[in-house]
Amino acid sequence: MKRVVGIGGVFFKAKNPEKLSEWYRDHLGFNLKEWGGAVFQPDAANGPIDQEKTAWSLFPSDSDYFAPSTQAFMINYRVDDLHGLLAQLRAEGCAVDAKVDESEFGKFGWVMDPEGNRVELWEPPRF
Repeated sequence: MKRVVGIGGVFFKAKNPEKLSEWYRDHLGFNLKEWGGAVFQPDAANGPIDQEKTAWSLFPSDSDYFAPSTQAFMINYRVDDLHGLLAQLRAEGCAVDAKVDESEFGKFGWVMDPEGNRVELWEPPRF
């Protein structure tokens, strides 16, 4: 019997859920539904749907990878144009990390949301 076959959602607490939801809508383009959340569906226009994957990984408790956030989690979101989005976020006054990593795993950039959560943005490699 299969047990877990994927991640069905990401849920976390917020000091001001309405305001934080608006930030994710306005700056990262989340399509918020009436119930307050967003649903991400695979999009064949971005490549073969069977190549869409979700990573799950644990970090040591003393890792500084999520810094400057003091949260015990970080969410990674797939994007189509990392450099374009980072430039847009900077123009909108968001706290964007100056560092960008590019490797065989794709391009990675980071932004802090208004409640101090580090958000990782990932543009997958193009094959």
